Amino acid sequence: MNIGQLSPKELGHHLQSGGLRWVIGPFVIHLRSHVPDFPEYLHKFYGENQLLMPPWNDIADFHLTLNPPLGLRRYWRPKVHFRLDGNAFFTPFPLDHAPPLFEWGLNMAIAARCNHWLLLHAAVLEKNGVALVLPGTPGAGKSTLCAALALQGFRLLSDEFGLYCPQQKCFLANPRPIGLKNESIDVIRAFNSQAVLGQEYPNTRKGTVSYLQPPALSVHNAHIGATPAWIVFPTFIDNQPTCLEKLPQAESFMRLAANAFNYETMGVIGFECVTDIVQHSLAMQLRFGRLEEAVTLLQDLTQSTRPIPET
Repeated sequence: MNIGQLSPKELGHHLQSGGLRWVIGPFVIHLRSHVPDFPEYLHKFYGENQLLMPPWNDIADFHLTLNPPLGLRRYWRPKVHFRLDGNAFFTPFPLDHAPPLFEWGLNMAIAARCNHWLLLHAAVLEKNGVALVLPGTPGAGKSTLCAALALQGFRLLSDEFGLYCPQQKCFLANPRPIGLKNESIDVIRAFNSQAVLGQEYPNTRKGTVSYLQPPALSVHNAHIGATPAWIVFPTFIDNQPTCLEKLPQAESFMRLAANAFNYETMGVIGFECVTDIVQHSLAMQLRFGRLEEAVTLLQDLTQSTRPIPET
């Protein structure tokens, strides 16, 4: 059964009683919540995810709560708290910002608990059976480019975390709603009129945020990983020509390691992971001023099943 097979009212009942447990890629999430409108968000953006009905046989990776405070604060400037295993890691958000708090809280949980994988701050998509990795710093255009490629038929593995497994030597799929910020929201609306975007959440710590529904096929194939083939470092420069340039392996190694959340924590294994990714990938620098041009260049780049990396 998928989440979307229950109505928002039914989802709300489960969230407020024993909680809701569902699968996101390699993770099992257990969430309890009393936020009134949150079931609608789950229904719309996680509707294709597998729902685990009680009695539960699986152990949940994350036990989360998303609840308003008790007492009068429930009514005066109402807030919402996110907790992992009962511990709060964020200051409360306004109650109507519960979805961004949930998404950022889940990101925090993954970063805190998943040091057995290399965690890259990168979008990862699959084309022709292999992975395109888009490492990105804030403002580089990573999520906008990831959203556009997902809307053009690339399989979404992840927008926020590149989860690289050292045992399987591949990126694991963790498809979730793609967070778009500020001008990127209208850019994606204009890029594809069929894009399913949610409401906008203004005045967050990242500005105005909205979420793009992940493609259903990406969610259904989340059990399939992808081996690395291309590393593309995007940089958005408004009104500048779009160009794609090859990078030497040494530079791509240093830049990829710098984009890992836990490279130092993993020690030798982290070094081996980055080395493996770089040695099996063609590394490029993408500078773009127009989204459509960048998408076309990456579509052309990924036509081959497996590029031959330069040494």
